[in-house]
Amino acid sequence: MTAHSERERLSLLVHEVRSPTAALAAIAVALADDGLDEATTRHLLELAVAACRGIERIVGDAAVGSIQLEAVDVGDVVRDAATAAALDGPRIRAEIEAGLPPIRADAVRLRQALDNLVANALAHSPPGGEVVIGARTEGEAVLVTVSDEGLGVPENDRARIFEPGVRLEMDAPGLGLGLSVVRAIAEAHGGTVTVESTSGQGAVFTISLPVGSC
Repeated sequence: MTAHSERERLSLLVHEVRSPTAALAAIAVALADDGLDEATTRHLLELAVAACRGIERIVGDAAVGSIQLEAVDVGDVVRDAATAAALDGPRIRAEIEAGLPPIRADAVRLRQALDNLVANALAHSPPGGEVVIGARTEGEAVLVTVSDEGLGVPENDRARIFEPGVRLEMDAPGLGLGLSVVRAIAEAHGGTVTVESTSGQGAVFTISLPVGSC
């Protein structure tokens, strides 16, 4: 491995462990509340374990195209991502269609992609702006969506934002890796990621995942 590729790998690792690490910090703060009921405490501990396993997986296998397929309830992945993100106080809402079919997927990688989209949405949301995470079926696919109320993505930039290292003028400081990771994970599942946007009215990112035999 060359020094350049090693730097790229380390940059990717640093970028990708930020979301689960931030989730662990938020969970720890929430668990410090003495008024939590037993069910809430148990759920927070489950989220903490999931975040730790996510970090372990990311560090152990930095190749985002590497997936381990199993039957996955996408609704659970979306619900957990929304719950973890909301612990930090932002306005997060989940809209999950009832009766979603299970899909053959890698739950850790899907959560990794979803966390990147949520972080991107929060970074581009105005103060008090709402981020909505959704999951629904459309034909033979399950669609996972993340929408925000930010400035939107200019039409000429909608294809290139999924390229590694691309950052737009309105982007927060960063390495420009998050959306490229989302695309790699979606394509590793035989799916796609797209963005729809209207200037000044936010953006909707959609991961389309094929419904396969479980």
